[in-house]
Amino acid sequence: MATPSRLELGDLARIAIFAALIAVLGLVSIGGGVPITGQTLGVMLAGAVLGPWRGLASVATLLTLVAVGLPLLAGGRGGLGVFVGPSAGYLAGWLVGVVVIGYIVRAGAARPNWWRTLLGSIVGGILVIYAFGVPVQALVMGLSLGEAAVGSLVFLPGDLIKVVLTTVIVLALWKAYPRAFRWNTTASSGRTPDPVTTGSASGS
Repeated sequence: MATPSRLELGDLARIAIFAALIAVLGLVSIGGGVPITGQTLGVMLAGAVLGPWRGLASVATLLTLVAVGLPLLAGGRGGLGVFVGPSAGYLAGWLVGVVVIGYIVRAGAARPNWWRTLLGSIVGGILVIYAFGVPVQALVMGLSLGEAAVGSLVFLPGDLIKVVLTTVIVLALWKAYPRAFRWNTTASSGRTPDPVTTGSASGS
């Protein structure tokens, strides 16, 4: 499993692609203090496809660009103000959630499978993000924790759909283009990695 010190040129391209994907998914949103957005789908995919550290780098890249003022969040939001608004906790949850997703999907596995992807997306993409998002939303909006938690239930059906979509997309992408994952099959299965399925330094 790659760590930040081992990132290669191909990794940087993947990180940039997923940061852009998360930004584009912000075009799918329904307004409000904490908008319903497609960007959580991008976070789930980043963790499942890139793994914990590359996934974290992609989310951190997006949020850095947002911090300097680019309107890349749902509804065209950007700037430092979003990090003290009602959705600030959810943004922090993205950073932790993408790592959790990556670890659950990849730890001890030789390839992605449906139940690990489903579990990782639920735990990291819903539970972890809500655990950060709901308390901060309650604090910023002057709500009780219970009120904020009940209010967050409006996101749940859409997030469950994103979990299913993530699982379907990840399995389809593995079948069509496994090199996108840079999966370390040597560490997880003890076999010599196949350059077609793991990617080589020259082909990344």
